[in-house]
Order: sequence, then structure tokens, then C-alpha cells
Amino acid sequence: MRKTLTGVFVIACAALVTVTVSAQREGGGGGGGRGGGGRGAAADVPAPSGPNYPAWAYAITPPGAAAPAEAPDTSVHHIPGTDRGFTVAQIADIRGPADWFPEDHPMMPPIVAVGRQPQVRSCSYCHYPNGKGRPSNGGVAGLPVSYILNTLNDFKNGVRKPGDPRKVNVNQMITFAKNLTPEEARSAAEYFASTPWTQWVRVVETKMVPKTNAEGSIFFKAKEGGMEPIGMRVIETPENDEQTEPLRNPRSGFVAYVPVGAIKKGEELVTKGGNGKTEACTVCHGPDLRGLGPVPGIAGRSPSYLARQLYDMQVGARHGEWTELMKPVVAKLTNEDMVYITAYVSSRPMPAAPGTKATN
Repeated sequence: MRKTLTGVFVIACAALVTVTVSAQREGGGGGGGRGGGGRGAAADVPAPSGPNYPAWAYAITPPGAAAPAEAPDTSVHHIPGTDRGFTVAQIADIRGPADWFPEDHPMMPPIVAVGRQPQVRSCSYCHYPNGKGRPSNGGVAGLPVSYILNTLNDFKNGVRKPGDPRKVNVNQMITFAKNLTPEEARSAAEYFASTPWTQWVRVVETKMVPKTNAEGSIFFKAKEGGMEPIGMRVIETPENDEQTEPLRNPRSGFVAYVPVGAIKKGEELVTKGGNGKTEACTVCHGPDLRGLGPVPGIAGRSPSYLARQLYDMQVGARHGEWTELMKPVVAKLTNEDMVYITAYVSSRPMPAAPGTKATN
């Protein structure tokens, strides 16, 4: 029952700091529908070359691989934990998507709840009302207000772009950031900063992973099923595909499959710098990696998002105030290093989310 939605990337959300926003599956959006992700104007742009490029982190949909459109689903859907019911159209409404669990978060300011159409779409569409988002964009919940505002300014001023130009949703985020008023940006930043980051990603070491297809910058399980070797990748996929799309359940998280031994190897790089290969992440991000003052927390967040940021900074696509401090950290990293680092960082235990139990 996975329906292709039309929703477009959204993130207007100002929040975005950690946001490399999502590319929609039907045309570069960030959240709805199974079928776009890296399609649209950038579809014919060649992929980055070189051994350090973490293709698994971008999950670009191959040209022509989008699922065909299906007949509209007008039925009312339900998910566990709530009596609320919505149609697919309501769930994927970029002007104000369905809010399954309003009790899980503070009252949303207008820019987050409904956006300012058509210049800025609702932040809650891509990042969810709780700010957790999906691997295709960034989880913005619990980030410092100043960091979110700096990131929005980076988008606005053209110093934050994607390391893979096919990820068109970042360009959309740039447009949204340019259209935000200072008041809207601050209200979104303060809202998401007030929403705690809780358990969202479950990291599993394995040699084999389910076969997946990249749709909307997310890996969904292949309909034909089957398994394949993980190789030197992280495969981040929904715990339940249908709950993620089309139902957009903000309590249904993700599982990140990583190579056997990756977490331990990542610990060496993250906590000690890997004998000069990089700098210890704990120095700036805190001993528990949950942030330190204006420095954002990275623990327990999407490994796909984190790897994209490492690569974007390494190749000079992402600049800005904080990026200068990260340059020596990312300069020597290989794809293998990024797999190990994100495996460890994303595996860090977080407080239990509403309606769930911590799994790491």
C-alpha cells in the first residue's frame, strides 16, 4: 500500500541546520511519495567521481527508475497509538501536513505548521512536526538556535550546497531560506531547538542487508525482496516502509545496517582521531556527542545525513562559519572512514521517544 505521493520537498522550515533537506521522490522533494529523490533538473548531472564519494549517503534515484503513478488513494488511514485518521492527500499536504501526534511536540508556529505559500513550504512536511525528519533531509530537533540560524544564513548566502549536485532538494532549501523573514527563521529555530532529540535510528551490524531501491533519497526495501552483501556502505531504511511512506508516521524510525566491526572502528576515529587520521569528534561535540554550547549534537542522528555533511565539507560544497573548523577533520577521510564514523555516532543511545522504547 505504498502510494506515490506528490508532495514536494519542503523543508521550508527554516530549521534546517542539520538539514540537507530531502529530495522528494517525485521531483526533488523532501518527503512525500515514492519516486523522485534525485530526479528533475539535476537528473542528467553526472555523479561525483572518486573513491571517497559515499553514494550510499545520497541515495539518488537512478534516471527512469521512478515508480509509475498510481490511482489516487482517497481512503482514510490510521496508525498505531492514535485515533486520528487522514487521507493520503491530507498526510502529504505541503501547506500543512497531517499531525498524527500533536501531544509529542510544542505548538508549532505558523511557518512550521503551514509555511507561507508559495514562497516557503511548511517545515513540518519534510522534518515532521517533531523535527526528526528522514535520511533524505536533516533531523533538526534539539539543535541550538544559533546553529539553525547560521545554517539558514549559509543557505541564503550561497555557501552551503550539495556535494552531489543531483540532490536537488538542497537547491530548493536555498530558495526557501532566501524567502524566509528573520522573524520566521527565528520562530522555526526556537521551535525545533525546544523539541528534544530522542531515539530514532537503530544501528545493526551485519554482513547481508535487504535489497533496496533508492526513492526520494531514501532506501526502501525492494518489492521483490531478497538479500545482498552490505559491502562498505551504510544502508539506512525505514523500520516499516509503509509507516514512513505514505503514512509519514513520526514515531516510526529507521534502521541503519552497517558492516560488522564498524562501530568499534568508528569509536577509535571518533574518540581518538585514528592516530592522526582526523580529529576526535568529542572535543567539540561533547564527550557524549550530544552537543556542546552552540556546537550541534550528532549522537543518534541519521548516518546518511552525517556522511553527506562530511563529504560536502570535504569537497568544498559546504562552507560557512563552522565549516572552517571542520576542514582539518574531514580532509583525509575516505568512504570507509565515513562508514565507520557514522556507524559509531549514530549508534549512540538516546532517550526513549514518545510512545516507544530506546533500542540502542
